[in-house]
Amino acid sequence: MSWVPLLLTDHSTCLRYLVHKNLLNDSEAEELRNFRLNDPLIKDLTIRQLPDGSWAPASIYGHSQGKIQATAQALTRLGYLEVPFGHESVRRAAEYLFSQQKPDGSWPLIENSNDSEDKEHYDIMSLQTSIPLRGLAESGYSEDPRSMRAYEWLLNQQMEDGAWPTGIAKGVYGYVAGYRRIPHSRWGCRSNTTAAVTCLSLNQKLRKSTAARRGLDLLLGRETRERTPLGYDIARLVGYEPSTGFITYYARFDNAHILKLCSRLEAGLHDPRVKNLVEYTIQEQGSFGLWEYLPNPQATKWVTYDILYNLSQIMPTSDWETLEPQTPFQPYPKKRKRY
Repeated sequence: MSWVPLLLTDHSTCLRYLVHKNLLNDSEAEELRNFRLNDPLIKDLTIRQLPDGSWAPASIYGHSQGKIQATAQALTRLGYLEVPFGHESVRRAAEYLFSQQKPDGSWPLIENSNDSEDKEHYDIMSLQTSIPLRGLAESGYSEDPRSMRAYEWLLNQQMEDGAWPTGIAKGVYGYVAGYRRIPHSRWGCRSNTTAAVTCLSLNQKLRKSTAARRGLDLLLGRETRERTPLGYDIARLVGYEPSTGFITYYARFDNAHILKLCSRLEAGLHDPRVKNLVEYTIQEQGSFGLWEYLPNPQATKWVTYDILYNLSQIMPTSDWETLEPQTPFQPYPKKRKRY
């Protein structure tokens, strides 16, 4: 395990704590449990929290949306770093998000998005709920009754084929840009579907539900091995990538994130697509046991920890069943000439 000394000499107390606790399972984790709360990843974030429990968009690196999504991003980081459920900042942030929740369980749709393709007016878009819900679920509120109302709303947006659409405008499904297409789904949006499945994967009662597994099954149908974004979601979560976009929040196809969803939903190695994903991921491990995050090498140790943990959680076999074949993917297929 050549990665051990490299990860344990990182300056981040949070990273060292997670490595000791989740990879090495040793007593050092207990010694770091309280010290890690002074890590800049946590402390610099909590001191920017506003009196109402929210975060201003400007306090999140590269953030381009409103306070709800900024607060959700901050809460997602605190949850991933395993900040205690009862921590004051976590509690206040959760109460702020719940205070903005609508009676039907959703959150308001952000209409002032800076996404270049967001030019249509949508009445409903599942991302309006899945982004704040992920923050709440990551930080321990996945089975709170208010979160369960949000899950119910989110499940009601799922289409019959198992995907979530871009959005609905006047009863019509929205356009799906090529990079967001899902094989075997006419109107399914990969960004919305990834966000929804991520939320479901964080709920113990729903993570193995038909809805969650059907969504992941469709995502696994996309046969792409893009090396550059491998680990993008974690790099963004800990602040090495900007938190930008709404429709484009999950624009990059991050195989490390798909691997995480496989581990949580117990998609076992008996599925050839999962096996191929695991083999590809292991193949990309560097000579020092690290997975280099190509866009920003500073995030490499975080990406390595995350991949190692999720690889350790992949099951050889389970009750997972697949309905979708793996399909070569092209965002914008060439049109055949008429003549």
